[in-house]
Amino acid sequence: MELVLNAGPVVKLVLLILVYFSVVSWAIIIHKQLVVQRAVRQSEKFLDFFWTKKRFDTIGQGVNDYRHSPLSVLFREAYRELAQSRRPAAEGDEPLVADLGEQERVARALRRATTSETQRLEKYLSFLATTGSAAPFIGLFGTVWGIMDAFHGIGQTGSASLAVVAPGISEALVATAIGLVAAIPAVIGYNHFVNKVNLLIGEMDNFCQEMLNIVQRMSGSH
Repeated sequence: MELVLNAGPVVKLVLLILVYFSVVSWAIIIHKQLVVQRAVRQSEKFLDFFWTKKRFDTIGQGVNDYRHSPLSVLFREAYRELAQSRRPAAEGDEPLVADLGEQERVARALRRATTSETQRLEKYLSFLATTGSAAPFIGLFGTVWGIMDAFHGIGQTGSASLAVVAPGISEALVATAIGLVAAIPAVIGYNHFVNKVNLLIGEMDNFCQEMLNIVQRMSGSH
């Protein structure tokens, strides 16, 4: 703390910027952990529910219990698209009957929902990537400026003893240290969440294909 308080105004400004990046990054990491963990957990439960119930009308009644799952959002959009052109089915058949036009509309609805959910899951991750790449350079800028200031002071005093040089350089190096403190968690968090989001995107793609196959079978049976 003494090194920070004794640093020059430019180094202090750099440190404030790095602290801002660090605090926001940790807030994003905590927020994304909650969002992604909840999405993964509810997606697993929704898939079990989906394949257990099988009937679209039954699934539609219970889909709100899994509202944090991206798969439930995909189903809701597809079900809504089918329901808009609903017609009575023969006894014992699926309650929703799809024609070829409905299949295309369902596919478009699923693509829109997939894009929307992907954007939601990836939200704020760009800030972590920016922090991970930019924070060390911002800290390095503060260090270089601090060292320049220290050498300028040496030139003015005319003394190059360790007692004169060391305090200024140690103050300057704090900026690099804080830059790394901000960048390392951001990089780890970014890589972790990108991997988790990619797994969820893969699940969404598989679920879309299953939905379209079901709709196609519904169409082919009538």
